[in-house]
Amino acid sequence: MFFNQTTYTTGTNPSSVAVVDVNNDNKPDIIVANANSYSVSVLLNNGNGTFLTQITYTTGASSSPSSVAVVDVNSDNKPDIIVGNGGLANVGVLLNSGSGSSCLIRLRI
Repeated sequence: MFFNQTTYTTGTNPSSVAVVDVNNDNKPDIIVANANSYSVSVLLNNGNGTFLTQITYTTGASSSPSSVAVVDVNSDNKPDIIVGNGGLANVGVLLNSGSGSSCLIRLRI
């Protein structure tokens, strides 16, 4: 029913995945929380069943991100990434700049 899997490099110990269009090209992109490399990976969709090499955003030393969610948190019509950082007992927010880069804001929970 399915073809064999195609794999893409992420950080170590990917622990959570979200799929949403983060760059407004109407193609679903992949967002991954990487617990052991203290990062979030974004893989942009090429539109042909493949994805670009990951863009990596660090979440801080010992952050151990364990979950990701995507929603527009600042009402600018761009999807932002929310990261649950278990190792730091906080939530990080990657605000979508619309230019292919994001900035990280840490919120203590």
